[in-house]
Order: sequence, then structure tokens, then C-alpha cells
Amino acid sequence: MYLGDRNQRFGIYWLGFGYTLALHVLDEAGHDFLSFYNPTVLFLRRIVPHLPMPVFTFRQWIGSLMCALAVWLALAPLAFYGLKWMRRLAVPVAILLGICNALGHIASSIYMRRFMPGIYSAPLILLSGTILLRSALGMERGVVPD
Repeated sequence: MYLGDRNQRFGIYWLGFGYTLALHVLDEAGHDFLSFYNPTVLFLRRIVPHLPMPVFTFRQWIGSLMCALAVWLALAPLAFYGLKWMRRLAVPVAILLGICNALGHIASSIYMRRFMPGIYSAPLILLSGTILLRSALGMERGVVPD
């Protein structure tokens, strides 16, 4: 399947990652993610008092994620130009919000021996994060980086 030139594909992967992340947020919200996250943060704060991890109300959490997703998707037209700064922005986002986030959901589900909130969409964000990272780094099959 032909998805256009390198910049076109990067833009498509950018959008795909954003939509997959939105689906992941719905998965977490629908399975009461904060009931697991907040107690974990409070426990970790007792062990490491100055740990910079916030505790959220549902409204704060969903609002901040909606804003972040709106900004990500609003930047999509620029991603289709393949701008260097957009590719640089995509690298840490794909690693942290895609790959590490997905692996965290998968690992916690294995450790807890039950499906944790966000596990159903974790394979999708792992895949879309990996694809976005490969595209941002210019590692696509048959593509020579600039």
C-alpha cells in the first residue's frame, strides 16, 4: 500500500498515534484508571517524599489529557510537512507516551495477574508509538534519513 512520500507517511503516523492515544484514554477512563493510579502515587510518595507525581481528580486528569490530545492533533498539519522540530518532538512522545506507557500497562497486568486499566489498548499504542518513532528517526523500510 502506497502512503505517499516520507513526509506524508510521517503525518499519517502522527495522526494515527494521536487517535490511538485518544482510544487509550477512553480505555483508561472506562476502566477507572485513577482508582489504581492515585493510590499508587500516594504509596510512592510515602517512600520517596519529593517524588513529582501528581494525584488527579477525574476532571483534572481527563481535562489535561483532552487538552494534550487537542494540541497533538492540531499540530498534525505541520507533521505532513515533515519539519525537523516535529520529528524531534515525536521521538520522546513516541517513546514515553507510546512505548513506555504501553509496556507499563502490560507489565503491571502481568505483575498484578489481572487486566489493568488501559491494557486493552496498550498493544495499539505500542504499535503506533513504534511506527511513529521509526518514521521520526527516518528508519522506515527503504527510506534513507536526511
